[in-house]
This record gives sequence, structure tokens and C-alpha cells, in this order.
Amino acid sequence: MSEQMPQFTAHNGFRLPAVGLGTYRLNGDAGADAVAAGIRSGYRLIDTAFNYENEGAVGAGVAASGVKRDEIVVTTKLPGRHHAAAPARLSIEESRLRLGLDITDLHLIHWPNPDRDLYVEAWQALVDARERGTVRQIGVSNFLPEHLERIEDATGVRPVVNQIEVHPYFPQAEALALHAERGILTEAWSPLGRAKEVVQEPVIVEIARAHEITPVQTVIAWHVARGTVSIPKASSAEHQRANLAAAAVVLDDAEVEAITALGREDGRLFDADPATHEEM
Repeated sequence: MSEQMPQFTAHNGFRLPAVGLGTYRLNGDAGADAVAAGIRSGYRLIDTAFNYENEGAVGAGVAASGVKRDEIVVTTKLPGRHHAAAPARLSIEESRLRLGLDITDLHLIHWPNPDRDLYVEAWQALVDARERGTVRQIGVSNFLPEHLERIEDATGVRPVVNQIEVHPYFPQAEALALHAERGILTEAWSPLGRAKEVVQEPVIVEIARAHEITPVQTVIAWHVARGTVSIPKASSAEHQRANLAAAAVVLDDAEVEAITALGREDGRLFDADPATHEEM
């Protein structure tokens, strides 16, 4: 990993690099090649999910990269249809086998699906997998404060990560503050938001020009400044290298605040409020 890559630390000492590689829609041989190239370029955090249907491609890319296995954090996610105890255990095992790994580095619950009300059972399955030694670290995705509190009260185990929607149109300041207080790392999915629209925002274009970087790099630097791990997808080597380089860019407080001020009341990318959204 580049010496310039910041790292963030969870409550138990687990560390993640500030920028990882998202792999949604990186499938098949081309997906495996993109993952391998990304790792060779310097990525040490790779993010996938059972529902992305590309765990095989991701695992193949990790194996082909030539980088030592213990240097790479591979993340995957447990889908909503597998929340009950027995399906959850099988899903966790299937993910590891599809990835071709002896152990999964970080396993998350993908969505809480509160109407089904099985996310505590799913969390216990991840706790059990960690205790069996088939998963190193466990976390969640799209969990609200009440979901976080409930799983910790039920099991005594606090997630190391909560991967949530964060981008300039949906900055999630309250969630970031809560996570920081509890030592939970925030990962941002869709960190560029509505990318074509975001990168044309005058304030972002102006900041990019001041630092002689691209608007995309400016948004990634904003995430780093806020202590958020971003996982933008990038399939080309050029974009992969550019995203990694953005982690070294330092924005001042005024620039960070100006980008955060782009937040909108309706800033979500789609109707996916974790209080009601169901994703199977």
C-alpha cells in the first residue's frame, strides 16, 4: 500500500485504507482482470457482495494479482434472503468458497430489512463465524442507529464497519459522528453519488482547479478529509490510479464544508431508506 494512503482505525484496532475498490458489475474474466490490475496498482481493500454475483471474479483477481494474501482485505456481504440462522451460515460459507479464500477478511450484513426482523439472527451468525475462524472481522451495511444498538445489546459485539450511502448530495453528518463516537468505521457506497451531476457542481470544479486535480478526485479527497472510507468502482487502470492518488490530496476545512453544503433533503440516490427498504 502507498505510504501516502491514510488509514482509519476501528474500536478494536482493525484498520482500513481510506480508498478501496468497489466491484459492482465487475464480472467474469474482465472483472477478474480489473480486480487484479487494481491490486497491482495499490488497492488493498476490495468490496463485493453475494448479490453482486461476482465473488468468483473477485477471488480470481485477488489470486492473480501476485500480491501477498495477508496484505489484502476482501469484503463481502450477507443478503437479506439469508438472514435466518441456518441460511446465514451457509451463505457465509458459500461466499468464502466462491471467493476461493481460506478466510473472509470482512463480512457485512448487506441491509437490515427490519420488516423481516431477522437482522439480529444474521448478526449472531456472523459472530459465530468469527468465533469459528472462517471470518476475520464483521460489520454491517445500511444500518441505522437503532439497528446498531439492538445488535450490540443482543450479542455484546459491536460492528467494526457500517457501509452506508454517503456522497456530496447525502453527506450523512449525524451518522458519521455517531460512528466516530463508537469507533465504527464508515464506508461510503456510491461515494460519487450522481457522478455526472456531482462533478459539474461549480464548487467542486473550483476546488479541483485550485488543487490541479479532477472533480472525481476532489470528491474522494472530501471523503478522506471526513474520515470516511470510499469504495468507488473503477475498471480502467487509469481511473484506478487516479482514485488512489486522490487520497493524498489535502482539502482545508472551508473546502470540505463547501462540498458538504451540497447536501440535499432528498439526496438519496433512490428510495432506499434503511428503516423501510427491503433488499433480498
